[in-house]
Amino acid sequence: MKHIIMAVFIAAISIPASTTTVYAGGKIQRACMKSDRKAVSRQLCSCIQVVANKVLTKSDQRKAAKFFKDPQKAQDVRMTKTRSTDAFWERYKSFGRTARNYCR
Repeated sequence: MKHIIMAVFIAAISIPASTTTVYAGGKIQRACMKSDRKAVSRQLCSCIQVVANKVLTKSDQRKAAKFFKDPQKAQDVRMTKTRSTDAFWERYKSFGRTARNYCR
């Protein structure tokens, strides 16, 4: 299970950036830029923020931004079995898939 969570997280920030530069600004973008991943770039993090703005609520973005600094938080959220966390996790997985496809 932990490997799946890390895969979603890594996929969201390790995909190649789009050839179009987009500057969105936001919690996800800032968290992405502060992460220690090799693939981090302003262009990639901006693209991921654009996707977050389309797929995640502001509350979801605040929660997901914490995963960049501490991936264990993603595992903790995933393992919390409530309707609200399950719904969040589905939106988060959708965000990861969309970012992987859009931010190439």
